[in-house]
Amino acid sequence: MIYELPDTLEVNGVEHPIRTDFRDVMRVIFAMNDPNLENSEKVYVCLYDIYEDFEEMDSKDYEAAYKAASVFIDCGEEKSAEGKQPKSTIDFEQDERLLIAAVNRVAGREVRSMDYLHWWTFMGYFMEIGECTYSTVLNLRSKKNKGKTLEKWEKEFWDNNKDICEIKEKLSDEEIAEKELLNSLIG
Repeated sequence: MIYELPDTLEVNGVEHPIRTDFRDVMRVIFAMNDPNLENSEKVYVCLYDIYEDFEEMDSKDYEAAYKAASVFIDCGEEKSAEGKQPKSTIDFEQDERLLIAAVNRVAGREVRSMDYLHWWTFMGYFMEIGECTYSTVLNLRSKKNKGKTLEKWEKEFWDNNKDICEIKEKLSDEEIAEKELLNSLIG
């Protein structure tokens, strides 16, 4: 039902209790964006962090459990795998400081000090952040991703705040080592 916050997910006809606090889901999102993890490791982190009973789960249920967890993380929306994914305008890890400040404003309190906040409630706050620095950054990223020209004030804001506006490329430890080696060879 749409008015209920799920605390279980059905996997192949069996209800499994899940961790629903926003911090649990954020850990999964951070892992999904970690270039040092293989895809199988990312799936493991997702299942381990979301399902309270993961260690008792039959391995034949992992694929269905991962799909159910993905729908939960997407707040009940089933995403189609078709087509190319658009360039992201959000990096929850990089944006944490701005994101939390914006969510706190909507929530009317410091959400990190709460013992518990359901992921869907957190995302509800996120969807209502309104005018703030973070929404400005997201709008500018979106415009740039679509190849739109920034207005003068937007370009000035971007240039003065590149550290928060540009999503930094995440490199694996191996890629960093390769870059460092190449730089040392070049001089």
